[in-house]
Amino acid sequence: MPLFDTHTHFDVADFDTDRQHLAEQAKHVGVEALVLIGFLESRFDTLIQTHQQLKSWKNVPCSYLAPGLHPFYIEQHQTEHLQRLEQVLQQQDCVAVGEIGLDTFLKEHKQPALFAKQQSYFSEQLELAKQYQKPVLLHIRKAHAESIAILKAQKFKFGGIAHAFSGGVEEAKALVKLGFKIGVTGQITNPNAKKLHQVVQALGSEHLVIETDCPDMTPLCCQTSTEHRTRNTPVNLPCVLESLAQTLDQSERSLATQLWQNSLAALHLKF
Repeated sequence: MPLFDTHTHFDVADFDTDRQHLAEQAKHVGVEALVLIGFLESRFDTLIQTHQQLKSWKNVPCSYLAPGLHPFYIEQHQTEHLQRLEQVLQQQDCVAVGEIGLDTFLKEHKQPALFAKQQSYFSEQLELAKQYQKPVLLHIRKAHAESIAILKAQKFKFGGIAHAFSGGVEEAKALVKLGFKIGVTGQITNPNAKKLHQVVQALGSEHLVIETDCPDMTPLCCQTSTEHRTRNTPVNLPCVLESLAQTLDQSERSLATQLWQNSLAALHLKF
């Protein structure tokens, strides 16, 4: 059952001491491919280095690259960072632009000037994705209506994945209609995540992909402490599959096959 971890931050320092071992473990449990996601221009070099590192190792998942400027770090983004993003898209074999979008989880990001800056950077990155004919990996928190409005205004046609989806059924259906798959994280292992369970049941497996979002979003079954964050890794992706299969009342094998095909379709890949 090949699995595709469609959203990782496997380049961050959390994994510097044991990245190769974890990559080998992930491959051993069925993770055949993963995407390395960008979020800050200052980390693009490390992102590319990790991608090249993974490509040089044997018996590890196939690595794909997706650079982007994350809305949560909007205060740090500068105009020249968009130019650097375009340079990476030109020079590297990137599968998508991400993660990009809108995030008003923090009250300061609701301030008109900062939210306007988020919207501007989202639009600019969608333009780059259109120019280079890439799908996008969306990060949307507490701003689904505004994000969907921008996607429609841009007439964005290359689709992608709505990562770590936190909206409702109607918002999920609107994104599916725009050509997106819905990304399901380890949050599906939480029985209290009722909205997410409703979304996946309403959509069905044909519109879903799975992800770890490592080192965050650790599945409940993989957490070792209630007091300290347990590092999430690509090795935990089968736990996401297992819980999603239970939620959909579907066999893990048939679901894994569907999710693999969905991942390739969302990222415009042939494997």
